[in-house]
Amino acid sequence: MDVTGPYTIGTERYTYTDEKRTENYSDIGENRQVNVVFWYPEGTGGVELYPLVVFSHGGLGTETSNESLYRELASHGYIVGAIGHPYHAFWTKSEDGRTTFVSRAYFAELQREDAGRDKEQSFRYYQSWMGIRTADIHFVLDTILARAAGGADGVYALVDGTRIGVMGHSLGGSAALAIPRQRDDVVAVIALESPFFYEIIGVENGEFLWLDKAYPVPVLNIYSDSSWSHLSAWPQYARNAALLTDAPETAVSLHLPGAGHFSLTDLALASPLLTRLLEGGQPNHDRVGYLQEVNRACLEFLNRYLKNPAETAEIK
Repeated sequence: MDVTGPYTIGTERYTYTDEKRTENYSDIGENRQVNVVFWYPEGTGGVELYPLVVFSHGGLGTETSNESLYRELASHGYIVGAIGHPYHAFWTKSEDGRTTFVSRAYFAELQREDAGRDKEQSFRYYQSWMGIRTADIHFVLDTILARAAGGADGVYALVDGTRIGVMGHSLGGSAALAIPRQRDDVVAVIALESPFFYEIIGVENGEFLWLDKAYPVPVLNIYSDSSWSHLSAWPQYARNAALLTDAPETAVSLHLPGAGHFSLTDLALASPLLTRLLEGGQPNHDRVGYLQEVNRACLEFLNRYLKNPAETAEIK
């Protein structure tokens, strides 16, 4: 898919080892390793600094799940770091070429989770998944910012640590939504069809209990046909539904009709047939055009909050 921005795009892949965490999905006591692939403006001579956007993939995604979006943002002057969450990704590849596939135990949890049937079990899963995902995002952000501040070259030399956004699809979007609750250097969040799992703080009398605090930063929630008509009915989406009727100007809910959940990712391009099967036979649609709408909405939102008016005017 062609990009619309003026910058050429470079890529780099790194694997970060978290010395403070032991891998939950391994029994050999190894430290958790997190893979990150960057897309960034290339050939700028290091004279400019660019906003940093970190992306967390869906429940069984990969670090390249939304590559068309990463490339579009990079072409407009963003640094995008897409995380490959080991054992939560369908597969993820480390810097040395080693591939890690999804954990069977985690996959079984995804299959069993049903908030309509057993909220207590769902709540336990949400806490576990959010704990792993948010720790990965914090670790990646802290590592990038430390290397940028320490004078590292390559992509790190281009990072503006004062302009940070976090994004994600599905479960990754849920993790992204949690980050501004835990740190104060994130300026904006985008979630592609994601419940506010972190906002669920317990279960009482068979219902979820929700955090009672205003969302702290601008947020864009994008929905496909898969969830839009169910937001008020699905208990894990109650906070999303509330934002449709009672939201500040900085909380945007956008429905892009005509496609389903996985059409919000590049799977729609890589495997149209699989996408239709996963979406329950979603009718044929303009896959490229749909993703262009998703990418355009994300770019416009990030421009509003991560770029100053002069920069935005230059790239339109």
